[in-house]
Amino acid sequence: MCYSASCSLLFFVFLHSKSILNKRMKRYSVLCFCLLLAIARGGAQLKRSEAFHSKYELAEVVVLSRHNIRSPLSGNGSALSRITPHEWFPWSSAPSELSLRGGVLETMMGQYFRKWLVGEGLIAEHEQASRDLRFYANSMQRTIATAQYFSSGMLPVANVPVEHHCAIGTMDPVFNPQFTFVSEAFRRQAGREIAQMGGEQGMAGLGARMRDNYKVLEQMLDLRKSVACREGDTCAFRLDDTEVHIEMGKEPYMRGALRLANQASDALILQYYEETDARKAAFGHKLKQRDWELIAEVKDWYGDVLFTAPCVAVNVAHPLLVCMNDELSVPHRRFTFLCGHDSNIASVLAALEAEEYVLPQSIEKKTPIGSKLVIEKWRDAQGREYAALNLVYQSTDQLRRLQMMDLENAPAIFPIRLKGLTANADGLYSLTDLQQRFAKAITAYSYLPKD
Repeated sequence: MCYSASCSLLFFVFLHSKSILNKRMKRYSVLCFCLLLAIARGGAQLKRSEAFHSKYELAEVVVLSRHNIRSPLSGNGSALSRITPHEWFPWSSAPSELSLRGGVLETMMGQYFRKWLVGEGLIAEHEQASRDLRFYANSMQRTIATAQYFSSGMLPVANVPVEHHCAIGTMDPVFNPQFTFVSEAFRRQAGREIAQMGGEQGMAGLGARMRDNYKVLEQMLDLRKSVACREGDTCAFRLDDTEVHIEMGKEPYMRGALRLANQASDALILQYYEETDARKAAFGHKLKQRDWELIAEVKDWYGDVLFTAPCVAVNVAHPLLVCMNDELSVPHRRFTFLCGHDSNIASVLAALEAEEYVLPQSIEKKTPIGSKLVIEKWRDAQGREYAALNLVYQSTDQLRRLQMMDLENAPAIFPIRLKGLTANADGLYSLTDLQQRFAKAITAYSYLPKD
């Protein structure tokens, strides 16, 4: 439903564009129209209006965060060094660990949250650590460090202890997107749901969807000049060899060209955030914004295939869904920060049946580096409780330029809508409705198909 003449104009442009664009561009015209419509409506804001505050008081915030910028998961001598003749960025951290830039950026994000939460009266200006505030991270260096940097920005005089439950470098079961139940019937259902993502071609369509993305990626890497090509391993990413495997006690994993392309996409996007010279980040190529988006889409699509099929999401996100739902019910809890990975945000949103979305101001359209799923609990004068869900993330410019953030120069904020739930006139869901949606996703685990 449109609220202004500008919306009507945007809709006209969208309809006209459908008649003149090719099939692939039509899909992007839809996305662009949705983005422009969101802008015309004014978008979401964590900083609420006076009229809003006359009706509601912020009671609690639960944050599920992805870690900030890390080095690639594999180091020198890996497949990454074989698929390009170029030298990768000299990282300031060991493979998979939070970079120095990532720490600075996460501190900035914590400072923004401090400004917001102090303004809302949820925390004091010089807040001290207390049981009302929880910081809990997966036991990997990059997640613990992200939580620590965020807490330093948000609570600079509190010296907050970050909770983690396993040896450093070990995946905590709460954050580990692994299968905790597998049967042959479950494998078949998961296989069908994953294949449906490939359209009429099924599993073969999963790679074919990346045809244009692969071309940009191959050219940027100069793949044909690489060691991998010279030795006959690969000179181009295949479109028809994607395989997804499901095993008890393991994350969903993939074989085929999409897996290798994802590794390259991940490393290139991280390099683009770290390297201030965009041309150097692109190995000497001059890329447009759309080229970077096509490269990042490989990584986004890889994550969608592995973690967002409905029965897969319910399975791998189950422990985290329970944890988040519990946090929304802990007496006197004011703030919770849970730090994990992009797979955590993707699977939780899929399990909660979030509507499709495409994020503006970021080359990563689903779960940008350092992004946060923020659940706000609001209470009205009659004691009724409501909830809002937003993805909060630093834009690509903020990441690359280390832009300071405050209430006037905020991070990007995008509202998340859940299928089948109706928000009130202020954009809030009933908290009961949200908790019932959590309960539905949690209960669905018990009904996964058994042999």
